Amino acid sequence: MIIARWYCQARFGHKQELLAKTREWWTTIGREIGQTDYTITTGSIGAAESVVAVDLRVADLATLSAQWDKLAERADHREWGKAIEPLVVSGSTRWEIYRVVE
Repeated sequence: MIIARWYCQARFGHKQELLAKTREWWTTIGREIGQTDYTITTGSIGAAESVVAVDLRVADLATLSAQWDKLAERADHREWGKAIEPLVVSGSTRWEIYRVVE
C-alpha cells in the first residue's frame, strides 16, 4: 500500500473555500475515478496553517497511475483546477508518495 499526499497552501483568507472545493472534488470526481480512501488535513501545530493536504491510500503506483490517466480525459477536473487557482499559493502544489510499512 502507498499513501499519495496532495499538498498545497491556501492564499490568505481562502482556506475555507479551498477546503470546500477540495471536499467537493474528492466526493465527486475522486470517487468516480476510484479515489475513495482519503483524509483531508490542514496545518495546525508545527505546520503552516495555510496547508491543505489530502492523504490518498491506494494499493500501488500502478493503481494511482491508472486513476491519474482517467483525470487527463475529464473536462470537469480541468475546470476544478481553474476554479481553485485563485485560492492556492502559486507553485505550492505537489504530490508526495509514501510507502506504508506497517
